[in-house]
Amino acid sequence: MNTEAADIKAIAEVVATVERTQRAKDAEGFLALFHPDALWTTAHGKVLIGLDAIAEFTRAVLPNASWDGEVTYEAVHTQFLRPDVAAVKVRQVYHAPGGDTEGAPLYVMTKRDDGAWLLHACQNTEVKAG
Repeated sequence: MNTEAADIKAIAEVVATVERTQRAKDAEGFLALFHPDALWTTAHGKVLIGLDAIAEFTRAVLPNASWDGEVTYEAVHTQFLRPDVAAVKVRQVYHAPGGDTEGAPLYVMTKRDDGAWLLHACQNTEVKAG
């Protein structure tokens, strides 16, 4: 497997881990995916700068979140901006009894020296019907 293919696979695994940790309401597992200097903007426009702010929000919200159904995440497009920086378009679908809703997150991810990919600058956008 070439380096780019290996990186795409590793990035897809980070996205899969986002899905797993969200479903499990695992705040610590989710937070382990972030770069210390990360920037996160929620689907509702809340801007969180730095891992401390992201952690405070996540620990307060995720364990108490309630939803009917499940959420899926899929990396649908990965574009390398540099060998160690990737823009990743994600398809996020909430499958609920009343019908599906969709999000269109963009994750800018950076590669650590040890080869691990981390979420660095992320924007979650709700997709409106119509």
